[in-house]
Amino acid sequence: MRFLTSLGGAAALGLVLSSQAFALDEIKFATNWLAQAEHGGFYQAVADGTYEKYGLKVEIVQGGPQAASRALMLAGKVEFYMAGNMLQPLNALAEDIPVVEVAAIFQKDPQVLIAHPDAGLEKFEDLAKLPTIFMGTDGFASYFQWMKSAYPGFKDEQYKPYAFNPGPFLADKQSAQQGYITSEPFAIETEGGFKPKLFLLADYGFETYSTLIEGRKDYVEANKDLTQRFVDASIEGWYNYLYGDNTAANELIKKDNPEMTDDQIAFSIETMKSFGLVESGEALEKGIGCMTDEKQQAFYDSMVKAGVVKAGIDIKSIYTTEFVCKGVGMNLKK
Repeated sequence: MRFLTSLGGAAALGLVLSSQAFALDEIKFATNWLAQAEHGGFYQAVADGTYEKYGLKVEIVQGGPQAASRALMLAGKVEFYMAGNMLQPLNALAEDIPVVEVAAIFQKDPQVLIAHPDAGLEKFEDLAKLPTIFMGTDGFASYFQWMKSAYPGFKDEQYKPYAFNPGPFLADKQSAQQGYITSEPFAIETEGGFKPKLFLLADYGFETYSTLIEGRKDYVEANKDLTQRFVDASIEGWYNYLYGDNTAANELIKKDNPEMTDDQIAFSIETMKSFGLVESGEALEKGIGCMTDEKQQAFYDSMVKAGVVKAGIDIKSIYTTEFVCKGVGMNLKK
């Protein structure tokens, strides 16, 4: 009996040690907006077990109008944050906020200017002829300043505040409106009953990376293996979301954001593919998430020229290519 008891104790100890050996590293990842297809690869990696395959238990903390997602990361409440584009880390550097971008899921920023199809606009610079462009204050302070620098003819008088309502644009055929190419055009088609003219800023020189995976510098430096696993698993998630069965991921998205519809999700996925938001440039050869020094420098130089950011910044301190451009997950593309 004593022998059997000892065997039972040894077996129990073995189970404990086994469970400890295979314990998953827990990560919280905060997005910068409500759940949507533009976050799909991260939800896919949760839904299909890719994160677990990489030894991770990942909780997605969705953002929203009142969410302070980046503040949560800086306070150590979440490990990684989804930054919008490279202007955020550039501004963080100017304010001595210690962040670093470790992957760029979108090769192209989804920012778009939307116009009426019968307004006689064929080229991007034709938008300068319009008396009105509806945009937010952030857009006016960033990409509109770049537009004025890169395409003479745009002027401040065109700016009208955008209230995230397509009504004023729909009522004025001689106007344009800001938006994300994966979202606002769908709403305009639905409400206006026509396909709008789309000018994706990335295709005309506004070449910033977007949907970035950002971490605190000290955390990334101290947890390189974990960071690499999170980046690799997220990249695989994106390939599976775009080319595999994404049903379970979309259900998780709709659970987090009940206002999201199947039609909107389908539109967003098709748009991400057709405009090469995730796969274009270096990502076609080196995989989703890839960043290059050349593209980072070119965008920074264009923002300095436009007066959006200061000259003399060491931009290599706010991103690293250590974790990307390795072809991870490319075999999953069907």
